[in-house]
Amino acid sequence: MSTTQPIIPTAVWLILFPVTFAIHFAEEYWGGEGYPAYLFRLRGVELSTRRFVAFQTIGLALFVAAGIIAEYLSFPQFMIVVLSGLVLSNGITHMITAMWDGRYGPGLFSSVLLWIPLGSLSIVFMFDRISHTSLAVATLIGFAINGIIALIAMRGGRLA
Repeated sequence: MSTTQPIIPTAVWLILFPVTFAIHFAEEYWGGEGYPAYLFRLRGVELSTRRFVAFQTIGLALFVAAGIIAEYLSFPQFMIVVLSGLVLSNGITHMITAMWDGRYGPGLFSSVLLWIPLGSLSIVFMFDRISHTSLAVATLIGFAINGIIALIAMRGGRLA
């Protein structure tokens, strides 16, 4: 692990995630037919706009809280990689779904232009900042969180 200062301070790096989350959410809300209608058209899943907005608001709050908690408890690099795995996997799923559907899906542009690069580059930049085991575990946690979010979305935002 490197002891040199990172190019971007970890606090600033952690701020990038909620900022890009807000951009991604805006695109999913206003882009194309909107994410709830898109999800219904592709998968037949009914997710109300109200429920979608509620979950996105909670997601944004969790992104902010994750950064604050990680800084406060001194594990910002690990959290950067967790969030990187989450946004990277979400971006990849948006891209694959758009290719499968053959057209634009809400969230595609922010995924390709922001989340895939942010997630990929963050993992690369953290490669010598944390142990390789921690890097792998954090990345897998991020991918798992995205999988859980996808399962909830496929249930129309219903937890039970």
